[in-house]
Amino acid sequence: MKNIALFGSGAGTNAGKIIDYFRGSETVKVDLVVCNKPGAGILSIAEDKGISTLLIEKNRFLQGDAYVPYLREYEIDLIVLAGFLWKLPPLLIQAFPLRIVNIHPALLPRFGGKGMYGYRVHEAVIASGEKETGITIHFVDELYDHGGTIFQAKCPVSPTDNAAMLAEKVQKLEHEHYPVVIERILQMQRRG
Repeated sequence: MKNIALFGSGAGTNAGKIIDYFRGSETVKVDLVVCNKPGAGILSIAEDKGISTLLIEKNRFLQGDAYVPYLREYEIDLIVLAGFLWKLPPLLIQAFPLRIVNIHPALLPRFGGKGMYGYRVHEAVIASGEKETGITIHFVDELYDHGGTIFQAKCPVSPTDNAAMLAEKVQKLEHEHYPVVIERILQMQRRG
């Protein structure tokens, strides 16, 4: 059994899709939801689905043990970022090399980096006159939106799209592809 920890800061729509995708799996279990924001929707989703939660404190996460001992207690095989807005500390990245993945709502390396999340990304894509956008699933390293690309999917940007419309298109791609790609990563871990 491979154990996943989902990290999120917001509503948790991607987390909910991932949890539903793996419900009943005999090989993968979403074992823990980690959140940095009291009252975030991702915590309610986890509670409703009977998944353990951990509300983290900024100083311990960024300058302490990064909750690595806690994650090891859960025997976490893969950390999946699903709308988690804090930069991960080097200690966590070193403890889980090539076992932390993120999804970004654009085609990296464009429209990534510090401060590029949510509607900011979609507004930047529209402002630049791009004809397509999409998602990038990538490994996490010490830089924002920088680790090796695992998967990308594209969708068109229409001249009439606003940030909300583009967000909806991109979110459909996220929900369709993120759980499947996570499953593939775990299968590769099993073989490798």
